[in-house]
Amino acid sequence: MSLDPVAPLGLRERKKRAARRAMSEAALKLAMEKGVEQVRVEDIANAVGVSPRTFNNYFSSKEEAICSFIVERQELLREALRERPSEETLWEAVGTATLEAYGSLGEPNRGSVELARSLLLHPSVQGEFLKAHAKVEQVLADAILERAGAGAENALNARLMAAIVESAVKTAFFSWLINEGSRPFLETLGVLLREAAAGIPSLTRPEPVKKPKKQ
Repeated sequence: MSLDPVAPLGLRERKKRAARRAMSEAALKLAMEKGVEQVRVEDIANAVGVSPRTFNNYFSSKEEAICSFIVERQELLREALRERPSEETLWEAVGTATLEAYGSLGEPNRGSVELARSLLLHPSVQGEFLKAHAKVEQVLADAILERAGAGAENALNARLMAAIVESAVKTAFFSWLINEGSRPFLETLGVLLREAAAGIPSLTRPEPVKKPKKQ
């Protein structure tokens, strides 16, 4: 039985989400400190005071738990999108909700992110990383359909819009991570989202080339 997509979360669901988030954060922290191979399910469960059986009720593996923070961020975005005023256009609502969701986490710490990035490139984690990103796009696409009041016939368009937003997030993030002197992540993300919403006018409507005057 699925939850009403617009109903507020009940106490039980909030507790389940909090437990899942705590285990995910513990898994990522331990993997960054000790390395993926050295982390056991028992270690993650002990870190948050639950049994391994409880852990297995939420995650199929330690790798899934490590990558779960990716999906958790998208849950923040879905909730932020639901709270945007109805008079905003879809792009305005999605763009503002994206900035709010990522802004609530603060600017990323470069050292921690580089360590997390190397961790996510670990062979045993890569498959779960890709699955997490696929789930992220689907979560956002569902939220976009809900916001637009559209039916299943628009699912592909919603998935396309979700993919554009995710690409903007990744582009802004890697620009920030690689270029030490670049502007802050959130500022770059805001610029990219506005460009996407406008159809990337800096590329599609360039300034006309002025021909030199004949002498």
